[in-house]
Amino acid sequence: MKLEAPDRRLGAEARLGIGVFGASLALFVVRFLVPRPIAMSNNGDGGRVLCGAGITWKGLPEPFVHLVYTAPPGVPPCRPTYLLTQSWLADLAVRLARVAGFPHTLSLVVLGLLSSVIAAAAVTEIVLGLPGGRRVRLAVAAGLLLVVADSAFFGYFAAILGEGPAFLGLLLSTGGLLLTARDGRWSHAGMVVTFAGGVLAVNAKVQTLAILPILALAVLLVRPGTLRGVRRWASAALVIGAIGAVTLYAQQSVEPAVAPDGTLAARPGDDSREINVFNSIFLNIVDGRHDTQADLAELGLPPSFAQYAGNGWWHPHPATMDPLYPQYRDRMSRRNVVTYFGTHPGRTLEVLNRAATDQLTARPDYLGSFDESAGFPPHAQEHRVPVVSWLTGLVAPLGLVALVPIWLLVLAAAWRRRRTALGVVLAFLFAVSLTQFGTAALGDGIEGIKHQSVALFSLLLAVVLAVAGMCSPSLNGRGQPTVP
Repeated sequence: MKLEAPDRRLGAEARLGIGVFGASLALFVVRFLVPRPIAMSNNGDGGRVLCGAGITWKGLPEPFVHLVYTAPPGVPPCRPTYLLTQSWLADLAVRLARVAGFPHTLSLVVLGLLSSVIAAAAVTEIVLGLPGGRRVRLAVAAGLLLVVADSAFFGYFAAILGEGPAFLGLLLSTGGLLLTARDGRWSHAGMVVTFAGGVLAVNAKVQTLAILPILALAVLLVRPGTLRGVRRWASAALVIGAIGAVTLYAQQSVEPAVAPDGTLAARPGDDSREINVFNSIFLNIVDGRHDTQADLAELGLPPSFAQYAGNGWWHPHPATMDPLYPQYRDRMSRRNVVTYFGTHPGRTLEVLNRAATDQLTARPDYLGSFDESAGFPPHAQEHRVPVVSWLTGLVAPLGLVALVPIWLLVLAAAWRRRRTALGVVLAFLFAVSLTQFGTAALGDGIEGIKHQSVALFSLLLAVVLAVAGMCSPSLNGRGQPTVP
């Protein structure tokens, strides 16, 4: 009987995994296609994703979703200058369309279905990685489904935007880290899943490159099954090295972009770094609502730039049009912005509080959900699964007053499970959310709600796992008592 027990347990795990995957995928497909396909409309950056998939597109902001993008005849495919892993999924969708007889065509329906399969698999891996009883694990699955399927996030899976793969990568990384802590083949599978999720999340956009060192630390802290000593550290180094190598290769595989000053970008994001800093300065600092002349002096900018207060890079009348701007271009630097915020804690707190409101708002109002044939007005949005974003939206006006207690909840759960894989995962998700929050808040002055979506998604994943961890003593990382 003792020899048969592991087989019975493996069979139960297999049944649980198949059941969770099948139910999750069915729910995602219905949620995606019934009564009509939903997505997120192009905010103007979509041309980058399409370029990576071999389709040249103007990339202008669009009030409706285009469910099908076809390469214009006679126009050669462009070379991407900005890496987004959504381009990889879009390219796979284009290849599938080619097999079906539609060359150079991207169907967002195919893209959405691909993402739904990955999301369902990731939810399944998280459930299988948790050691608790069936009821607890199914409750976690339900919570994860509510987050993933929420109207604030789900549309990104079928969109030419970069956030979708970041969500998928975080889901996969979470499941991979939890599986890595299990024994035998589970641990090996967890390492593979962690690698796949890490590559997707880290390379989703330049902003998410900051996830790499956090994930590397999490991989080092999670003990791979029963491995000890050199084998443990070698396996962790292998996963970290593989993610780093693929990231380095991927980031160097794109064409060098042209920065605003006309030079070739040497590093990822160089072509948008000045733009982001410019927006942070003229939308977060010299915003026209504070002492403009004092702020200009602090930043080393001329008093005449007061006329551009509140005017971002794409404003009809930005400071870039001023004849003096070339003389002060060197002031558009991250060091200048960091120095200002570091010496003005009151203003920094104000910006962070506004960013907290943006994060909890969850969904920008300019990204529509439907194509034009659906009969809805421009920028119309669907709200079929609004549970999580509705709750965060209720407390959004409170800003940091609402966000900080959520952080403390996750930190308390992570500390309580600090000797377990679950504790490592909670700390990982919290660190990702915090760094993405700070980067978007202080490093960019536009599209605050959209740019906070990765931070909110990782935080909500952490909340689901934190609540389960706080409520269930069985979730100690291995299903065994923790070591005091």
